[in-house]
Amino acid sequence: MRLATWNIEWFNSLFADDGALLDDGGWASRHNVTRGDQLAAVGGVMRALDADALMIIEAPDHSARRSTVTALERFADVMGLRTRRALVGFTNDTQQEIALLYDPDVVQAVHDPQGDATGKRGSSDAPRFDGVFRIDLDIDAVEDLVRFSKPPLEVRLTTRSGFVLRLIGVHLKSKAPHGANTPADVMRIAIANRRKQLAQAVWLRARILAHLEAGEPLIVLGDLNDGPGLDEYEGLFGRSSVEVVLGEGEALRLFDPHARSALGQKIGAVHSTSRFYLGHEGRYLQALLDYIMVSPDLLARGPAWRIWHPFDDPACYGDDALRGALLTASDHFPVTLDIDA
Repeated sequence: MRLATWNIEWFNSLFADDGALLDDGGWASRHNVTRGDQLAAVGGVMRALDADALMIIEAPDHSARRSTVTALERFADVMGLRTRRALVGFTNDTQQEIALLYDPDVVQAVHDPQGDATGKRGSSDAPRFDGVFRIDLDIDAVEDLVRFSKPPLEVRLTTRSGFVLRLIGVHLKSKAPHGANTPADVMRIAIANRRKQLAQAVWLRARILAHLEAGEPLIVLGDLNDGPGLDEYEGLFGRSSVEVVLGEGEALRLFDPHARSALGQKIGAVHSTSRFYLGHEGRYLQALLDYIMVSPDLLARGPAWRIWHPFDDPACYGDDALRGALLTASDHFPVTLDIDA
């Protein structure tokens, strides 16, 4: 079985309100790319991935006027994808949903949220992901109220052989200091955002630990917007969100080889799943942001990971059409996991 995760930059802007594809020469939200070209590129990459289930980060919007499921299933039909069924969980107001696109002939998937619902007062016991988490973020003896801007998607996945595993699709909040006007503002907002992101990671880790303690096969996949050594504020808090989610230093841990490699060194070559243009520097920045983390029982099955990076993966680089599609489709590149299930 092949599972994948992919953050598709502003996928939402490629669809009309009724879910129809905007396959034309108008500009996409992606810089200097038309909607038609981005649609074709995304479809081409998905066909090349040939995944049985794909966790899409920044999936099309779900609201009173738009449907994530309708948009994705129309996209799959037009592109001739076998992953023709879509699943979405708790939606959000950012126009960037988390959704699963899967092949119903190979797997069955249902949204299966865990935890208790909360009111505005929240709970400190890892509540349902659309609720409110109470945690003391700044060690001032006062609990803060934390919400997910993009609630993780919890999926109960059943394979054709009857094997059941759990998926948690994640897109943790970015630490970018939006709204900052001065260096002091940048520092203040960046630190506040990292606190919130770490709180989300703690909340997510509590759910992960419950599954691991219950002996349930688990995969956490998506964009954590974080990685070891990604910014200077990591030292202030001691560890990255990735380390929290993995359970570094704990008995029950998740595993991702790319995260493990990055955590094991402070300098040298690192894996990358994204590529961003820095206009003020006139160059590209690469970062490891996207992960597929597995529980120990799944690791024992000998899974194989792959980052579909157009310059780092020889097969991707050697295929002109695929290399171009990967660069056109998004500023993130897919990650796949092949596992016997």
